[in-house]
Amino acid sequence: MSDTGLRLGVNIDHVATVRNARGGGYPDPLRAAKLAEEAGADGITAHLREDRRHISDADIDGLMDVLSVPLNFEMAATDEMQKIALRHKPHAVCIVPEKREERTTEGGLEVAREENKLAHFIAPLREAGCRVSIFIAADRKQIEAAHRIGAEVIELHTGAYCDAHAEGRMDEAARELESLREMSAFAHSLGLEVHAGHGLTYDTVKPVAAFPEVMELNIGHFLIGEAIFLGLTPAIKEMRRLMDEARG
Repeated sequence: MSDTGLRLGVNIDHVATVRNARGGGYPDPLRAAKLAEEAGADGITAHLREDRRHISDADIDGLMDVLSVPLNFEMAATDEMQKIALRHKPHAVCIVPEKREERTTEGGLEVAREENKLAHFIAPLREAGCRVSIFIAADRKQIEAAHRIGAEVIELHTGAYCDAHAEGRMDEAARELESLREMSAFAHSLGLEVHAGHGLTYDTVKPVAAFPEVMELNIGHFLIGEAIFLGLTPAIKEMRRLMDEARG
């Protein structure tokens, strides 16, 4: 981990997306994960979706075998995914919302409405030794609910901020960033560890990385895209440099 104390988790889902477009085994997400490790990633994130559109069960098996950094296993709150997580017991499990028709995760999990169900769902995962994270919007009600159900970590959805920034809606981007800042501090005050991710790029990462309460950023799609032009190792090293510059 960097001297700044801010961890970088690299999501390798979209290496699998490219592989699956043609079938076969190339490019190999496990190779990408090991390269990311060598480039300075503090952890690897992989989302096993119900429809297996990118990461496969075999990928999860392989990651558990080859990684020397922690695996953050993203999954929906389903019985199938719970069984897979309990079989592997990864370092961290991040519960995310999932709709089959969406292109990517569109928003945070609705914890407040599903509080009882989610409390029972995550209990066996915590008992198995997994750190349970809940992927949510920067919303006080959802943060309070995540705290009540026993999650140790929340990951704040940065997508609205990143989308507004990318589309030049800078006033809206500033409002979203301020909400992320306030809710990072609020979650920290409850004793939750705060992570953030979704849509972060070189242009948007520094303001979020500067929040002292944020302990980890999870970044994937942008880094895999940038790797086409720079290579994966330089792409990750540049993200790490910007994060450290912001926090330092």
